[in-house]
Amino acid sequence: MKETNTNYTSAAELKQHFITTERPYQEGAVEVFEQNIPLLPVKKAVLTSTALGVYEAELNGEKVGDQMFAPGYTYYYHDLFYQSHDVTEYLQGHIGSGADGSESPCSGSDIHNTLRVYLGQGWYCGRFTCDNKTQIYGERPAVSWVLELELEDGSRRIFCSDDDSVHAVPGPYGYAGFYDGEIYYAEGTPRSGSGDGQSKSSAPETPEAPEVPEVFPPVPYEGPLPDRFSPTMIEVKLQEEMPVQSVSVHDDVTILDFGQNFAGIIEIDPTKMKGSSVRIRHGEILNPDGSLYTANLRKAKAELIYHRGTDTRKYRPRFTYMGFRYAEISGTEYVPGLVTAYALCSDMERTGAFTCGNPLADRLFQNQLWGQRSNYVEVPTDCPQRDERMGYPGDGQVFALTGAYNYDTETFWAKYLRDMSSSQQDNSEGYVGPTIPADGPAGVGFINMLGWGNAITIIPEMLYRQFGTDRYLKEYYENMKSHVECEIRHMGGPQGVENLWLAPNLGDWLCPGKDIAFMAMHNGPVSNAFIVNDLRILSWAAERFGKTEDALRYRDQLEKTRSAYIQTFINEDGSMRDDYQGAYIMALKHVLPQGELWDKLFAKLVEKIHQEGMQTGFFSTEHLLPLLADHGETRFAFDLLLQEDCPGWMYQVLRGATTTWERWDAILPDGSVNEADQNGDNMVSFNHYAFGSVGEFYYTHILGIQPLEPGYEKVLIRPFFDERLGKVSGSYLSRHGRIAVEWEVKDGHAALKVETPTAAKLVLPDGSEKELEKGEYEFKVEV
Repeated sequence: MKETNTNYTSAAELKQHFITTERPYQEGAVEVFEQNIPLLPVKKAVLTSTALGVYEAELNGEKVGDQMFAPGYTYYYHDLFYQSHDVTEYLQGHIGSGADGSESPCSGSDIHNTLRVYLGQGWYCGRFTCDNKTQIYGERPAVSWVLELELEDGSRRIFCSDDDSVHAVPGPYGYAGFYDGEIYYAEGTPRSGSGDGQSKSSAPETPEAPEVPEVFPPVPYEGPLPDRFSPTMIEVKLQEEMPVQSVSVHDDVTILDFGQNFAGIIEIDPTKMKGSSVRIRHGEILNPDGSLYTANLRKAKAELIYHRGTDTRKYRPRFTYMGFRYAEISGTEYVPGLVTAYALCSDMERTGAFTCGNPLADRLFQNQLWGQRSNYVEVPTDCPQRDERMGYPGDGQVFALTGAYNYDTETFWAKYLRDMSSSQQDNSEGYVGPTIPADGPAGVGFINMLGWGNAITIIPEMLYRQFGTDRYLKEYYENMKSHVECEIRHMGGPQGVENLWLAPNLGDWLCPGKDIAFMAMHNGPVSNAFIVNDLRILSWAAERFGKTEDALRYRDQLEKTRSAYIQTFINEDGSMRDDYQGAYIMALKHVLPQGELWDKLFAKLVEKIHQEGMQTGFFSTEHLLPLLADHGETRFAFDLLLQEDCPGWMYQVLRGATTTWERWDAILPDGSVNEADQNGDNMVSFNHYAFGSVGEFYYTHILGIQPLEPGYEKVLIRPFFDERLGKVSGSYLSRHGRIAVEWEVKDGHAALKVETPTAAKLVLPDGSEKELEKGEYEFKVEV
């Protein structure tokens, strides 16, 4: 404890108080530290804290704040967040509670306040990545806190994590980790053999706790610390309760159906338990016999094991979350109220809404929305259920515009751009890699993943168009430049095509009928379309910011690469030499200017889709429907949206999907799971949001809401009508206010209602235009 009359909670001071233990590394271990704070006449109390790992602080038994997985996931070599909370009301002895704490609702001791801090391994050194690595960023977790008390007489007392008053205590965790879940002992300490031998999964057994739980005293942490400490930017929080929709019994277990696939946790009420222990396993779907399907979790157990004890408070997981729709309960009889499920995600304001009279199309909108909610968890993950859940800029950029309509994602992306920049610092090529934050120094080596790292250019431009700020273009200009310079250096490549980068790559990932081996040799049209787009964005940004030399260089390279692309990949008749739909779509979207060759290519694409059905992968799917609708194929675009065959969105909806799938055919027409093999692992997720990028079409074309000027300073309203959708209604809350559109087609006419918060241009199906001022309007439109 220290006395001071100055504010002590700066990041520089926080760096001085890190503690850890000398426990030999044991995956899933949780440290628990306590500090007793004397009763004092406190006017104000502030707790500032952070960790290398994941931590949760309690004061007098009450959780401080509502953030999950604090301090958040960053590239720990360069970045760490910290949290500051006013904890005055948590303390006994604060002014208004009575100096003796008699009026305080807190549950601390009658002679002191108790600060307890739980420290888990989290992303920092727990088991993480699809390679199931441990100790990625460091050998063991560490935590630092400063509790600053402003007393009634104006003096201050400071209590720090490295004070002599801090001691380690036995904790309730037998194990805690993102993939396997938690093993928790409510009596406070694990027993011998806490792995329990209960697991029926094929995953390795969860490590057992020591037979006699050993408490390791705190010691100063002497390892490296990140360069930059910053206040937290965005927090993962519980969003809503997910009620049980149905209950069934299968063999000796109870299966709960929550009716929705989501990322979240399950809370247990021990007062409802009839047995001494309960085990909860999580899964996305059921087997045909009604049992829980978990094969797609791979090495993740995704389970909670709770042992009842003297502590009868509700148990809520601190160090894990799951992706699931179903929960299997064993060990105790299920009764209502035994469990409560909560959805979680990074906390963002909802800005988009859509409903329509077609129940399948309406459900698809909800599916993409839940896909975002399940995968915007600190970073844009790929999926929330299996042993992966890494930050993928490729998946993220594909869905970015859809997500920015659904929610106000500016802060989410501001944080992730920082992650990209921090990881890029340690890349010897100056490249943004395929997973961000990069998984340690060994994970930031060079890898050609065009389509993934290009998020470093795509996201700042999207934020400018959608939110009207060029801050991110300015702040990350040098990052964009470094990434593009790497692309330029690799042009020529092993196949010797000047001004193109040809190398093995994933291409239009998970395109039906085109496997990894095919894409390794035929990804060029997709990969190099991203380079063309990078050069367009960078030359435009350079010109915007008066960087004349850069603007000339990148504009010149843009034209050279575009010319080489056309000569290498496109035939004179408009066919692609690498003849798959994604190649056509990416060339049309990013490479070719409007003209005769563009028209030929577009006609070939339409012909191919009519012949083959929709055959698009992660990157091309986003652009398919807008391309068709914008160029005279509106009816065909709606046909594809609404088709019920596979591949197709309604195919998934009709098979019970409540989020979008990783593969178009994750469930095959015969009802079996497509357990596609990827390097020996099952690779099928039922909660992957890349194909949910169709949500963009709902906003930009069905509702017709687009920015005519950045940030919607002026609005373009250009709805596309189709009577099969029934009555359509939706809105977007822009920086300038709410934009709303409603329409319904009857007898060849659409009754259209429009609300705009600022000047807008309305474009009707016949091409006519109307200039609108702020206000609400109604039109009858011939369709």
